[in-house]
Formats: sequence, structure tokens, C-alpha cells
Amino acid sequence: MERRAVDDQESSPRPDGAGGALTARATVDEHGIVTGWNAGAERLLGYSAAQILGRAAASLLAEDPGAGDLPPLPPFSELPELPRWNGTLALRHLDGHRVEARVLAHHRTPGRTGDGVPDGTTHGTPDQAPDGATDEAPDGEVCGWVLVSAVPGPASARTDDDALVRRGFLDSPCCSTSVYDTDLRFRRSTQSGRGVLGMSDDDLRGLRLTDVLDDPVAEKVERAMRRVLETGETQYLENRALAPGEGRDHAWSVHLYRLADPDGRVLGVATTGHDMTEQYWARKRLQLIAGAGTRIGSTLDVTRTAQELANVAVPDLADFVSVDLLASLDDAPEQPPGPLAVGDSLELRRIAHESVFPDVPEAVVALGEVDTYPEGSPPAESLRTGRAVLHRVTEEAIADWVAEDPRRSARIREFGFHSAMTVPLSARGTTLGVVAFARHRHPDPFEQDDLVLAEELAARAAVCIDNALRYTRERATAVTLQRSLLPQGLPEQAAVEAASRYLPAGARAGVGGDWFDVIPLSGARVALVVGDVVGHGIHASATMGRLRTAVRTLADIDLPPDELLTHLDDLVGRLATEAEGALGVPPDRARPRARGRSAAEGESRGDVGATCLYAVYDPVSRRCCLARAGHPPPAVVSPDGTVELLDLPAGPPLGLGGLPFESLDIELPEGSLLALYTDGLIESRDSDLDEGTSRLRRALAAPAASLDALCDSVLAAVLPRRPTDDVALLIARTRALDADRVAAWDVPPEPSAVSEVRKNALRRLTDWGLSDAAFVTELVVSELVTNAIRHATPPIQLRLIHDRTLICEVSDASSTAPHMRRARTYDEGGRGLLLVAQLTQRWGTRPTPTGKTIWAEQSVEPEL
Repeated sequence: MERRAVDDQESSPRPDGAGGALTARATVDEHGIVTGWNAGAERLLGYSAAQILGRAAASLLAEDPGAGDLPPLPPFSELPELPRWNGTLALRHLDGHRVEARVLAHHRTPGRTGDGVPDGTTHGTPDQAPDGATDEAPDGEVCGWVLVSAVPGPASARTDDDALVRRGFLDSPCCSTSVYDTDLRFRRSTQSGRGVLGMSDDDLRGLRLTDVLDDPVAEKVERAMRRVLETGETQYLENRALAPGEGRDHAWSVHLYRLADPDGRVLGVATTGHDMTEQYWARKRLQLIAGAGTRIGSTLDVTRTAQELANVAVPDLADFVSVDLLASLDDAPEQPPGPLAVGDSLELRRIAHESVFPDVPEAVVALGEVDTYPEGSPPAESLRTGRAVLHRVTEEAIADWVAEDPRRSARIREFGFHSAMTVPLSARGTTLGVVAFARHRHPDPFEQDDLVLAEELAARAAVCIDNALRYTRERATAVTLQRSLLPQGLPEQAAVEAASRYLPAGARAGVGGDWFDVIPLSGARVALVVGDVVGHGIHASATMGRLRTAVRTLADIDLPPDELLTHLDDLVGRLATEAEGALGVPPDRARPRARGRSAAEGESRGDVGATCLYAVYDPVSRRCCLARAGHPPPAVVSPDGTVELLDLPAGPPLGLGGLPFESLDIELPEGSLLALYTDGLIESRDSDLDEGTSRLRRALAAPAASLDALCDSVLAAVLPRRPTDDVALLIARTRALDADRVAAWDVPPEPSAVSEVRKNALRRLTDWGLSDAAFVTELVVSELVTNAIRHATPPIQLRLIHDRTLICEVSDASSTAPHMRRARTYDEGGRGLLLVAQLTQRWGTRPTPTGKTIWAEQSVEPEL
């Protein structure tokens, strides 16, 4: 190994001129051979580098390692993994006297750098090591141990230790330490401590902390001091206060510990405080960002999301916050991407604000109000540049702006605003609005770190607000579609008086597929329908529209309720199969959706399912026939106010297929109420079905001025504050047709009976004052009765019903329905039904339990 030049001086000379000689350094390889020696080692033991290099380090020991009271020195070759060792060694000086030295040994391994061996240490060569041993690693790096020991200096240096320690303690600029006696009275403090308290030691001596600092923090610290004196346990506090010697609040990390002499006598207590203001604010900012992630965007409501942003920022970041969106968002569906091109002025709508004071007295603009901001104002500047801006209120840009607005100028003077930040709300490249942060109560102005935090909060809120705006637009489209598919008004008919309500679900659930309908039927009857498509969104609304159209089509052919639901069940099954096919599900694995699967799953799989309640009421007989498919049973309120739920066979939900539906036929007294509803009215996450049903019964039993008022009171009493599902409600009050407005005759199955039947019908028209309808009625009666006699099976009956229209019905025992056709030139028949269709308002046929009924309806006006 090449010998290096000997340099006796350390890189930094000592004041006493000894330089590097005050530190003894030696290197020893893994075999215990000395491979390096400096001037300090020579001064400590008297050996020169030439005398010691290549010798065994153990030869320098005055006695065996571990002998007497000295700790053992580990063999260098046995503990190569030990990173460091320290202890006292008895060494032998060149002149033979014993030297006890404190030694610190560092273990060097290949690949380590900066091992502490300074320049000036002389190293031995490989031929100086026995048996060719070397302290080089295979890659040429030195390995082994570095031993260091302090060389004793002049005796005068040790006498200055006390003064040095005292000055180092008292003049500490960064650690605020104060000492108190057992009465908690001040005795001495460091330079930093005196600066915090703003007084000298002489002025503070004899005072307690509560005498100097008028703050609850002082009382808290003194209580901790007493605990320290009583228990001897070190206490730790974190506090924030405005000290007399400071111009702003500081956060402190304080340790309190008891002071005692060597005999254990308690002398007092000391406090050591470290200024952690920057760490405190950094932690507060991180907590604010973490809280914003959970508190902002809890709903898809634009206004609430903006208010959540304001609530998060006050009071931790600002004393006043306002959130304004572009007024153009009210009309335009979406803003173009990029920063806003601001012209002469900018219109913003205030949607949220918050303050450290109740009722937000600083606000110049009320919630929902639109205000105009001139070009060059901070909000307009932020939106024009797309960047956050930090201002002092005294800056020229703000001063010129508020000078033109007396209201803002007065509020700034009244509350003492001193700094503000404006941050644009931008998401997905689109500018939405601006957030303003202001301080007036907080003494410190905003800094750059505060601006970064404000930008982070605004960015998080902007994404949530943009999501809410997009959802609001989509939901408005879905609600518009949903309402367009529902009845725009209930049709006029005499069988019932009806009122209805439809409430879409809240923002989380989305628009669903609930619907209701009132369908006039032949014979003055009426059909009442309520249904519920499983799922939410456009898909559910579209499915609802298809099912409502199907129900009206099936009702038009006068199917009984149970048969109608059977046909509807087949339709839902086909729709489900189509949906499965559109998603690539093989036909043999396609299955209709049972009720109860989540809406989100239904939307993703395209499943179709629904429930339905269908009822037909006849005002002539006052009978109501009902059937349901997995739907809640209807409620009936009798004229005396008694409420009951009809024990109607439930039936499976639509779409399962293969299971029959059963109907129930009951008689309803005139003036009864029939309430049909969807499950969203009585079921919720906060209450069970029985509780919702009980509330519904109580609400229906309460008196109401009208059916509309009853609908409102039912919704108010039964629904939770935030419904989670759509609600459809249909309430109908039954009417009965007077017996004198209905006439019926049995018709013998003989052609000669037609003449007598015509006469009977004309006499009844005269009694009703409908002589103007005699000609058409006579022709209709002749045609329908003649066809029944010729082609149908007895018994045959003619019935006239005088309602809002005049209805002529002919019933027989045959199930074969007639078909209208166009007769050729030389045909002798085939023109009768065509004439009936031309002369009446509408006509048709419906099945009955014993056959069929052919009917024709014509509009009439009573004679004056």
C-alpha cells in the first residue's frame, strides 16, 4: 500500500494551536494490525508512525482486555458486523507509563465512504502486515477499524467548562428554556426565552408565568409544572399563544421536567419550548385537505357542495368565504373549455358563503343574487387568467375596485379586511366560477402556502360542483322525460273524482320508473293504474313509458285485471330477454329480474322488472275489480272514515312469468276513497314497512278539504324528509250512477223483437230529454240487436246508460266478436257496423264472464 504524506494539522486549526494533535486516530485491519497513525496518536502514546505501523494493536495495551474494572475490547476478527464500540482502554506509553483513554472504534466495511479517516493519517504498506495480510477489500477499498480518542489538553481548558456551558445555555437562540423555583417563580431564562416573554431576567425574576402572560395557556403550563414537581414525571404540552415579545401567534412544543441536586433535593422545574409554528400550520393544512376529501361533495347538489367548501375553509383558513358561479350557467348547458374571456364586466351568481360571524354580516351579495364585477377586479382577473390571485386590501387594484362600490368599501372598513385570495373554480378544462377567501379577524395576512391550500380546496370542490352540474342537467332531462310520459292531466269521467302526485327520488337515487294512470273504459267504467319499474335513470323512465302504453292498449280492449296483468307479464319478460340479448347474454341463460336486486346492478345488466296494481270501477254496479303483481295493496277509506288495506292476492312481480294472477271483486259504497301508491311512499331506510303503513292509514283517515289537499297531507305525513325512492300516489273518490239513468231490456231471440226494442229505447230517450239523439240511437239499436239475434247466442240484453255520453250496449252469450269490414258493391250486408262507427263517437266490444258486450257511445246534449 502506498504511504501517504503525514499532515499533523486538522482541516480546522484549534484555538490552542494543537490542531489535529488533540485527536488521536489510528486504523486497524481485520487481523488487528495497525495500518494508520496520526500526529494525535503519537502525542497520546509517544510512538511515531514508523514505529507502530504494521504492529499488532494489542501490543499497545497495558494489560489484557477486560482485566480489572475496564470493559473488554472485542477481538477485531471475531466481531466484523459490529458497527461501533466505545469504552476505556489501559494503554502503554512509549516511555512505559500507563495511559487510560476513552476510545471510540468505528468498523469500516467495503463499499462505505466517508469513514472519518482524515487526511494526515499515515498508512502502512502491505509488506508491513504479517503473512502478507492487507486491509484492502477485493475491490481495493480499505476495510477494518478506525479508532479515535481525545488527547488531553491544557488544564486551563477544563476550568472553562462551566463558563462555556453556562454561556451555551443562556445564549441559545433557538431553544426557549426557563427555570422556575419550587414556588413556580421565574429564576433564569435563555436568550430565546427572554425574547419570547419580552422582558429581561432581572425584570422577570420572582414573577410567575401567569403574572407575565395573560392567557389560558399560562394556567395550563403552571398546572403541568405542579404535576412535574409532585410526581417527577416529565410533561409534554403543545400550545398556541401570542407571547408579549412576539407580533403573531406561535405554536410551541414544550417539555417540562423537574430539577434536583445530586442528593435528590428538588430545586425547581424547567420548561423547554421549541417553536413549531411552521409545522403546526403545515399539519393544519394537511388536516384541512384531508377533511375536505370527506366533507366536500357529499351530495350531487350544486348549492350544498359549494356551501361545504365554504364551511371547510372557515375558520381554519379564512374568516369569510364566498362561492360564485357564472350566471351564464343558468342558460348555457356547458361553458367552453379554457379560461374565461372577460369583457367589460362579469356576472356571477352567489350560491354559498360562510363567515366566522353568525348570519354572515360581511356579505354584500345575498345568496342567489347576481352581481356584476368590472374588468380588473380580483374575481374577473382570476377568471380571465385562470390563476389564483393573492391581494392585500391596500393594493391599488382592490382600492380602485372597492372605491367604485360604496357597499364593499363600507364593509371592508367596518370589519377590517386586510387580505384576500380569489381562486377560479375550474374542472375538466371548463371554468365554472370563483371562490373568494378573506381575512379580517385573523391577524396574519395570507401567504403563498395559504394560496396553494386554497387552490387545492377549490380544485377538489370544482370537480364535485362540475359533477353536480352535470348530474343536475342529466337528472332534469330524465325528470322531463319521466313527466312527459306521465298523464299531463286526469281525463274527465263520471265514475270517480281523482287526484294524483308524483315525486321523483332524491339526488342519490335518481329518477325512477313509477307511474300512475286513469283510463276511461266503456260502460262509464274507469281503470286506475299504479306501477313501479325497478331501477332508476333514463332506462327506467323509458321502460315505464313502454309499460304505460301497453297498459292503455290492453285496457282499450277491456281485458279483466288478472288477464291484463298476464299479458303485461309476458311483455316484461320479452323486454328482459331483449335487454339480456343486447348485453350479449345467451338466450338460454337470460332471466328476468326479480324485485329486490339493486338499481345499479339492474342498470348495468339491463334487466327489466316491475310491479303493477290495476283496478276497474263500475259506477253502475258500484263494484271494483282489482289485481296486483307484486305491488303494495291499495287502501280503502269508507264514507265513515274507516281505513283498511284490501286483502288482495299479491301475485308475482312482472317479468317472472309462469305464475297466475288473481283478482278481487268488491262493492264500494258511493263516496269511498281508493288509494293506490308505490312502495316509495311507505318503505324507507329509516323505518320499516309496518310503520309506514300505519302512518298512511292515519293520514288517509284525517279530514281534508279536497282530494288535492289530501294528497299533500298524505305525502307530508308519510314520507321521510329525504325520500330515497320515487313516489306515485293516486287517490280516487267513487261515484255511483243513479238507477234512473240506466235502462235495460231482455231481448227475445226473434227478428220481430227488434221493433219493440227500438220503441222502448226511443221512449227512454224522451224521458231523458235526448230526443235529438233518437235517429242515431234507433239505427244503432237496430243494427246491434239484429246482429245479436242473427249471429249470437241467447240470452240477449240491451242496456242504455245516460252519463256524460249516451251508451248503448248489447250483450249476449257468444264469445265471437264482430269485425267491421267494407262491403262491396253488390253485397247485401256488411255495412251495419261501418254505419255505427261513422255515426257514434266510438264503439267496441268487451268480453264478459258469460259472453261479450258490444257497445257504442255518442255525445249528447240535453234539451233546454
